[in-house]
Order: sequence, then structure tokens, then C-alpha cells
Amino acid sequence: MSYSFTGASISPDVKTVSVQYFPNRARIINPTMSQEFTDALKDKIRGQTNLVFVNDLGDVNFVGEITDYRTDPVAIAGDDRANLTRFTVTIRVKYSNAIDVEQDFERVFTKYEDFDSSQDFSSVEQSLVEEIIEAITEEIFNAAFVNW
Repeated sequence: MSYSFTGASISPDVKTVSVQYFPNRARIINPTMSQEFTDALKDKIRGQTNLVFVNDLGDVNFVGEITDYRTDPVAIAGDDRANLTRFTVTIRVKYSNAIDVEQDFERVFTKYEDFDSSQDFSSVEQSLVEEIIEAITEEIFNAAFVNW
């Protein structure tokens, strides 16, 4: 095993990585979410490993899709109106490791952020998307490369 200051433990035999485009298959489509998420995952891996990106299959591979993108009222006040709204994103990820197939996984990663219901969703959407993408990419990276 090879260790880094980021906590990643990647076999020295793993040299290449592939991150495929994550299409948005949720009922609600944010037109930029797929590209933003795919780029963020690549940036996370690029910034914390020395793996070389390839277009075809690498030693390790990430494929998946955005499966949910929604808002729901959560904190109901006495007047039956929501004080808070929950924005939720779910992404299905299949990770394969050609060097060590025991590391393979297929998992669903879900994160949410709550915001004040008096705010228009479109005014807070981009910042919430950025927060959720950051949290999910961190979880995916840890699931794939941090084996404590």
C-alpha cells in the first residue's frame, strides 16, 4: 500500500483512473449538475492522488448517475407552512478496481442541505449544489481510496 498526506491508501500498482460522465436521470434536471459533478470528482482525484486520467478503462474506474434532485418541506410551523426546505441530491456510483477487485463497490450517496423556506430556491440553488457536490465527492473519494 502507498499512503499519502490526504489519507489515501492506493496500491502502487494502480496507475490510471477513469471517471465517466455522470448523467442526470433525476425527475428534476439541473442542466449543469452532471458536468459540475463529473468535473468535481475528477478534480478531487487529481488534487489528492498521482493517478493518470484515461478515457477508456483505467486501473480504477468510476461510473454512475444522478438519480435524485429534489426539495421537500421539513420543519412545519403552527400555521402548516414549512419553515425549512430540504434540498436532496442522490448519486449512484459504481467503482471498479482492476488491480484489487475486492475494493469494488456500487453504492448510493445522498446528501442534503436545508434552507429557509422564505428563500426562493433558485436564489440559493447554486450554492447548495456546490456544497452537496463537495460533500459527495469527499465521500466517494474516501470510499474508494481511504481504507482505514
